[in-house]
Amino acid sequence: MNPPPAILLASASPRRRRLIEWLGIDVELHATDIDEDLTHPLDPASLACALSAEKATEARTARADLLVLAFDTIVVLDGAVLGKPADLDDARRMLEALSGRTHEVVTGVALLEPGDASPRTFAVSTPVLMRALTEDAISAWAAAGELLGCAGAYNIEHHLAYVGHEQCFQNVAGLPLCHLYRELSSGNVRGVPAGLRAPAATCDAALGRTCALGPALCAGAPKARGGGE
Repeated sequence: MNPPPAILLASASPRRRRLIEWLGIDVELHATDIDEDLTHPLDPASLACALSAEKATEARTARADLLVLAFDTIVVLDGAVLGKPADLDDARRMLEALSGRTHEVVTGVALLEPGDASPRTFAVSTPVLMRALTEDAISAWAAAGELLGCAGAYNIEHHLAYVGHEQCFQNVAGLPLCHLYRELSSGNVRGVPAGLRAPAATCDAALGRTCALGPALCAGAPKARGGGE
């Protein structure tokens, strides 16, 4: 008989579930359905945090006894926020605008502890350099069928863009894994299961790279709550 899940993940994303499991913890998935209004007059980090908090609060109705984790990722180019494209034409417009340029990917993280009504949040921002994309490259990515499901119309795991080794690759994939580990291992979060593992080595092995940021984040856990990166 499998043990009950220790954390409720407010997402239906197999990618986020896989990343969470690198922490050595079991999760239960709960898809949320919120209106992701990107027009709020907030800075990108605050906006991503607000959206992730909405997801965590909605997921709380499914399980009141578990720690809830929620994430929301947005792309920022020239101060404009890009979410998931509305259609293929919108996706092509986003990729053409991003092509050959550096942009920011911001992921808001919400942690809603058992018994709490409001989550704590933090945001992680990562500079990303998009490859120069030809029309053929954009068409090939469109044919992969994932254009509409990703903020900015791309998935970093398909190598359309580059992240430096001093930055968090997984933040661009939608879950700042080592930042999350640092928060969960800080001793300030209730409902964290036993057996939490530092994910930096697993992440490096999966990506075939040596990250300079992850080991530093995993080496020590801050005592302060919240805040941006």
